Amino acid sequence: MPQTPSLLDFYPLEDEKSTRISKFFDNVRQGHFTTTRCTKDQSVHWPPRVVCPQCHGEALEWIELPKKGRLFAFSALLLGLPMGMEGEAGAVVGMVELDGWPIKIFSRIANAKYEDCHIGDAVEWDPYTLADGRVFFRFRKPAAPPPA
Repeated sequence: MPQTPSLLDFYPLEDEKSTRISKFFDNVRQGHFTTTRCTKDQSVHWPPRVVCPQCHGEALEWIELPKKGRLFAFSALLLGLPMGMEGEAGAVVGMVELDGWPIKIFSRIANAKYEDCHIGDAVEWDPYTLADGRVFFRFRKPAAPPPA
């Protein structure tokens, strides 16, 4: 396979000095998938916010999101892969619709081949740690049950 150029590092800086949503990354480290909700108008935001996009208030709280969802749409990355994914041409990315929530999240879909994915496939949240200690998440297709 030909060598393709990579783009800049797309993982965010996570400490309090670098972002006002550092709590999100702290939560990922603890195995919690969270986002923000406005305490005034109850709107839920993705990605997490520091100001409500509806009422422009700053009274936000952290809430848990479901860790399961379904593929709403998907594609494969073939060229221009981000740093850290240079050797993963063909990686699947997709829009995940969270179970019971009106939120769709763009994410890497781990352990999946493009030809084995279908709209509506079940996926599960999967946090992971990068080589430099930062954390992020992806979704993955659940392992197939063993044959009976």
